[in-house]
Amino acid sequence: MTDRRDFLQSGLTGGVLLASGLVHAAGPDTLKVGLIGCGGRGTGAAVNALRADGNVQLTAMGDMYGDRLESSLRSLQNEGDLAKKIAVKPDQKFTGLDAYKKVIESGVDVVILTTPPGFRPMQLEAAVAAGKHVFCEKPMATDAPGVRRVIETCKKAKEKGLAVVAGFCYRYQRLKRELMQRIHDGEIGKIVNVHTVYHAGALWHRPRTEGWDDFTAQVRNWPYYTWLSGDHIVEQAIHSIDKGAWALKDETPIKAIGLGGRQSRTGADFGHIFDHHYVCYEYKDGVKFFHSTRQQVGTKQEVSDFIYGTEGTASVVSQEIHKIVGKRPFQKSARAEMRTSKDDMYQNEHDELFRSIRSGKVINDGEWMTKSTLLGIMGRMATYTGQEITWEMAMNSKEDLLPNSLKEGPLPTPPVAKPGFTKFS
Repeated sequence: MTDRRDFLQSGLTGGVLLASGLVHAAGPDTLKVGLIGCGGRGTGAAVNALRADGNVQLTAMGDMYGDRLESSLRSLQNEGDLAKKIAVKPDQKFTGLDAYKKVIESGVDVVILTTPPGFRPMQLEAAVAAGKHVFCEKPMATDAPGVRRVIETCKKAKEKGLAVVAGFCYRYQRLKRELMQRIHDGEIGKIVNVHTVYHAGALWHRPRTEGWDDFTAQVRNWPYYTWLSGDHIVEQAIHSIDKGAWALKDETPIKAIGLGGRQSRTGADFGHIFDHHYVCYEYKDGVKFFHSTRQQVGTKQEVSDFIYGTEGTASVVSQEIHKIVGKRPFQKSARAEMRTSKDDMYQNEHDELFRSIRSGKVINDGEWMTKSTLLGIMGRMATYTGQEITWEMAMNSKEDLLPNSLKEGPLPTPPVAKPGFTKFS
C-alpha cells in the first residue's frame, strides 16, 4: 500500500541540485531525455524532443503499465530517422506507480511529463527537486491545491536555472504569435470581449478488462475522472481558454459564472464528467471572455477563436485562417505557413526548449501556464456548482481531488455534479 503522502514525497530526495542547464550550456554534450507517460501524446512529444537537437538521446521510459511503454517504444523505433537516438536499455524501462521517480533518478537531463494531469504536480515537483529540465504537458493540475504546488515548483525551477516549457502548444505557433502581437499592439483597438470555441466529438474509451480493479480502470480511462483529467474543460478545452487568456495578456478575471451538464454521454463507462460547459469570465473594465466546449457524438466540431475590439475583430476559424477585419486588415493561412516555414507548434516548443537549455537562457512558462490551468478549473467550479466563482475563491479552494491513498484496488466513482446542489469547497 502506498500512502498518498509517501507517494507525493517519493523521488524528492537524492537528486542533483545543480541546474543541468548550466552544465550543458552551449556545449556539445549529449542531453539525455526521459519519457514519463507513454501514451500517444507522450510518444509524440518524445519524437519532437529527439528531433529538436542534434545531440540528444532517449535513455529512459516510464509508465504505470508495461503494455503502454512497449507500444510507445515500438512506435519510436519505427521512426527511421530517430533510431540512433533511442538508447533505452531493458533496465531503463520502468513501470508502476513509482516509474516517474525511477526515470528521474536514471541520469537523464530532461524529462517529458505526459502522464494524466492529476499526477502532474507531484511529478513536476520531483523533477525540479532533482535538477531536471522539464517539458510539462497541459494542464498542470486538476485542482487548486495542485496549481499552488506547481506555482511553488516553478519558482524553485527559476531559482535553479531549470527550463519548464508548457505543452500549451498554440503559444509556440509562430503565426499565432504574430496575430497576438498585432492584437497587443492595438491593431483591433481596445478588446471588448473574447469568445473561444472547442466543440469536439467522441473520445476514445477502453472497455474494462477482466482483472482490472477500479483504480486501473480509471487510470486507463483517465479523461472521464476529474481527479485525473479535471474534466474536458480543463484537459482538452484548456487550449482555447489559454488562447483567450493570452489575448487578454494573462490578466486575472474578477469572476466567472457558467452552466454545463451531461446529456449525451451518460453511461457509467464515461465516469462522472460533464459533456458540455459554457463559461463567462468577467474582467476589469467590463471585458468578458466567453468560452464554450462540448464532447458530444454527432455534433458539429469546431475549434475557433474570436477577439472583438473597438477598431476591428481578430479571428482564427478552425485554426486555419488567421485574420483581422477592421482598420488594419491582416490575413494568413496556417497551412501555408506550415508549408513555407514549417510552423509546427508541437515541434517548435521542443526546439525552443532545447535551444534554451543549450544557451543557458532557459524558458520558464510557470506563471502563465498555472494561470491558464486555474482558469479552466475555475470554469469547472462555476459549471459544477452553478454559482459565481471569484478568482480568489478559485485560487484558495481547498478542493483536493486526489484519492487519499494512491494504490490499486477499489476506488468509487464520485457522483455527477448537480448545479445548485454541488457545493463549492
